[in-house]
Amino acid sequence: MTIDTAQRPTGSVVIIGAGTQGRRLAFMVSEGLEIRHFSIQVNWVKWSQRGGSVCLVDFQSQQLQDGLSYVNQLRRNAAVDHEANWGEVTVAHPDSLESVLQDAWLVVECVPENWALKQKVIPQLDSLAPAHTIIASNSSSYGISEIIEGLDLKHKNRILSAHCYWPPETSAIEIMGHQDTDPAAISLLLEECRAHGFSPFHVKKDSIGYIYNRIWAAIKRETLLALSEGVCTPREIDAIFKDVLKTPKGPCEQMDVVGLDVVLDIENHYADSRAGIPAEPRAYLQNMIQSGRLGVKNGEGFYNYGKETADNSNGMSMPNL
Repeated sequence: MTIDTAQRPTGSVVIIGAGTQGRRLAFMVSEGLEIRHFSIQVNWVKWSQRGGSVCLVDFQSQQLQDGLSYVNQLRRNAAVDHEANWGEVTVAHPDSLESVLQDAWLVVECVPENWALKQKVIPQLDSLAPAHTIIASNSSSYGISEIIEGLDLKHKNRILSAHCYWPPETSAIEIMGHQDTDPAAISLLLEECRAHGFSPFHVKKDSIGYIYNRIWAAIKRETLLALSEGVCTPREIDAIFKDVLKTPKGPCEQMDVVGLDVVLDIENHYADSRAGIPAEPRAYLQNMIQSGRLGVKNGEGFYNYGKETADNSNGMSMPNL
């Protein structure tokens, strides 16, 4: 496979996932490239803001309709941008994946943070996508080297990680390859991300958690450790964090929005991958989850939320964990 960096790609972007992030990525991309959005229960969205078509694909018809509604909501919120050149957003079922991939220059995997699931999706994309198509994983905690380990792939050098946070409010996206990734693929993606309103960062070595999530993981872990030791309350932690760093939300509020079960999954992965990760933060989360507290998604976490807040949790502006 050869990546052509002499001219900008003219094909579509296919996003595997019509969940929260997938919808937001579709919003960003559809203002300049053609984008198609697939879903195997998932998350991405910044590519629809630059004029290209986006196709959302999901097994669940309700997920597709929710995805369309959400992209339209983001567009209404961005109506003050008179320079926007919105592309068409359509929906499709995964049965049509092979045909949709034929004109794609980029396909992004946004399935849930489950290593086994990602190991099933990536080979399928590698098998179906044309040789020139770049394949990216949006995993927040699994590096691309972990995901492709042991897999029999046709075009291993076109596969990389491309992890975004909470577009369009947060423009950061981290691009990370593996030892066999073609440098031209990384260069092209960095350039295209800049062209579509992202702030790309090249993670130059294999890093579980990329750059930002390694820093954020330490904040989460110390927050949970302080709570488990009875040092303070969630409200006190959030208050001092916001007072000192001038952030809109504190660590406990952020974990509530992402979902405490998701936070625990990520912490378990870090513990499996690195020595010296304390057990107390995970035990504290496990106790909360067992008592029915998942965060905003079910109305109760570190804080109590009303039903309306829980029903509309996908609209809250928070970074990924």
